[in-house]
Amino acid sequence: MAAQDAYEQHGLDRVIFIPAAQAPLKPHDVQSTGEDRLAMLREATAWDERFEVSDYEVSRGGVNYTIDTVRHFRKLYPDDTLYWIIGGDQLPKLHLWGEIEELASLIEFIFLERPGHEEREHPEIPGLRLHRCDGHLLAISSTELRERLRKGLSLDYFVPHKAIVYLREHCLYRDSNA
Repeated sequence: MAAQDAYEQHGLDRVIFIPAAQAPLKPHDVQSTGEDRLAMLREATAWDERFEVSDYEVSRGGVNYTIDTVRHFRKLYPDDTLYWIIGGDQLPKLHLWGEIEELASLIEFIFLERPGHEEREHPEIPGLRLHRCDGHLLAISSTELRERLRKGLSLDYFVPHKAIVYLREHCLYRDSNA
């Protein structure tokens, strides 16, 4: 839903989902394989021509830095305006991103705010271009979704149905006791 809101509010041509093999600022966050996350994204978006899924970071493996991915996509799309869609909670952390000044020169950021949250402070970064995206955002985090699975609660209406089927078939995000 957030991708759709960004697509519509900012007049994007397409949204490319790029799951990380391992995010540098979240060293213990990955709880499923890159292949599983790619498969879930493909299942969830296969019917929607506005969305694509890239295996760029997963196929590279290890820790991926946004700057490397952006350089890759800048080569693929040299004449396009590129946007990186992030959660508003990342704004105060942008100064920690690798080579952030070059990154700010190569892309613009669309940041998603959760319902009821004001825009967060962000560090002054030369050339940083920010665009707020509000919309039909669900006030639920990925951590909460994984917890719902662990507790045996439904993900219906939170996650596309085909992704739920994949999660169930592959027994992802469940404790061994679940």
